[in-house]
Amino acid sequence: MSALTPERLEQRLGDPADDANPYGFAAAVARDEHDAFPEELCAELVRAGFHLNYLPQEWGGTFESFDRSLTLVRSAARRDVNIMPGTMFSIIAATCLQVHGSLEQQLRAAEILRGGGAVAFALTEAAHGSDLLTNEVRLSEDGVLSGEKWLVGLGLRAEAVYVIARTGERGPGAFSAVLLETAGIPQEQLERVPAPRTGGMRGIDLATLRFHDTPVPSEALVGKQGTGLEAAVKAQQAVRLMSMAGSLGIADTAVRLALDFAAERRIGRTRLTGSPWPRRELAVASAALLAADAVALSAARGVHVVPEAFSVWALSAKHVVAEATDELIRRCGTVLATRSVLREGEQGAALFQKLQRDSAVVRVIDASTLANLRSFAGQLPTLTDGKAEPDPAAVESVFTLDAELPPYDPTRLDMFARGSDPILAGLPQTAIAVADDLGEAGVLARQLADAVAGLGELVRAAQQRGADPNALVDAAERYAWLHAAACCLHLWHANRDRSLYGAEPGATGWLGAALAYLLARADGVDPRRQGDLLIPVLDTVLELRDGDRLFTASPVRLATTR
Repeated sequence: MSALTPERLEQRLGDPADDANPYGFAAAVARDEHDAFPEELCAELVRAGFHLNYLPQEWGGTFESFDRSLTLVRSAARRDVNIMPGTMFSIIAATCLQVHGSLEQQLRAAEILRGGGAVAFALTEAAHGSDLLTNEVRLSEDGVLSGEKWLVGLGLRAEAVYVIARTGERGPGAFSAVLLETAGIPQEQLERVPAPRTGGMRGIDLATLRFHDTPVPSEALVGKQGTGLEAAVKAQQAVRLMSMAGSLGIADTAVRLALDFAAERRIGRTRLTGSPWPRRELAVASAALLAADAVALSAARGVHVVPEAFSVWALSAKHVVAEATDELIRRCGTVLATRSVLREGEQGAALFQKLQRDSAVVRVIDASTLANLRSFAGQLPTLTDGKAEPDPAAVESVFTLDAELPPYDPTRLDMFARGSDPILAGLPQTAIAVADDLGEAGVLARQLADAVAGLGELVRAAQQRGADPNALVDAAERYAWLHAAACCLHLWHANRDRSLYGAEPGATGWLGAALAYLLARADGVDPRRQGDLLIPVLDTVLELRDGDRLFTASPVRLATTR
């Protein structure tokens, strides 16, 4: 089967604004009201081959590159982010098996996933949350599994489950992984019950798995004993790319709803899109959206080129995309006003609340905000010591959108970036070199250069005795926003001769707005203070909306009856 494209998927699923479309917004809202799993939508996606887009070709999949998968997934997720559990939740188990599974285990997982089935991933436990080193589910020396796993995606219906269990006493090496076929396990040994319901992504299959002295055959061990947690942490770096696709799908629909309303609604003779206060709110939302798109797209390409840096890159990108999505939803809500809370009687009624709730779940589904930042805060001292050498070849490969990417190799993912961040190494010099070409945005490029250069001093101060105990985590958050701003600058610089976001080649309006937004967030100030710099991006997004295009750097034509 050839790889599915976003345009083909759009045409197949039809206009989501059509209330009669079973794959549209009205159907998504109806499922949400009844806590229903998106059975019909997911079945159609499987028929289209959507579920193959993250599987390697040697597994019978159609995966080509993460940037293509990112765009495909967000084009589906804009209709209902609940397609993620229906078709994508097995990606983490699949990635773990790619990293350290045997050939037989990989073949079996591939067989299940090609057929549209699921391989669940069981890591977290209710009593311990993100504190994974305290997990208690244990695999005894004689091969008996006992304990309870929590919030296991697709846990009720999965044909197999990848379980990380304690086999030692201390540290990351105390955990091993096993791959179990669920069909052969009696109910008294494996109890599968629905997990507590979530406020967002309602109706998705989350389960509590209880292992009651479950026998585990020796051939079920994945990789070497003691490597289970390490493989999972590595695999989650790639999984966050698809999490970002979910956020972007939600963000696309939220902004489109607000723009559709504002383009028609008038105050006197003036449309909301031309009225100062709503226009500024929509400009902030638009800047947040394009900044998030640029960050996610850069990460999706970067994992092919420098996967060794993803213990930091994936985490910082996830933070920015999730936070930017939350903010743009809030800004869109202020413009929609009463329409944002209506559950019936209006076109798109109840959809906006669903987007709000769904975004809150996507934001924490693979790690809480604090856990996300803490996961790379400890690496900041070596990342900001000024010793990293620039790698212009890697930067060019990542950010030049028509450049061919090397094959994705998950075995190159690492627990630590080891002081290497090609995005920020040499950034001050690059920013200063291009500042004169950026017009008004040149001032922002220089501010970015100064901010990046000052990270080392900030991190050293956070390590001093008596420093605020939150200082290093705060530095990690600032690092994430500045890393995102650097991605935007590199993306513009590497593609000056091509159109980005439907604008003329070399246009700087979107870049100035993205930098203004991201620098404001890095400084902890309201982005509206940069109102004049943000306004041009609203015009860019309005043109994409009027042309029925996805809000992304290389726009995709959408299915619409407009």
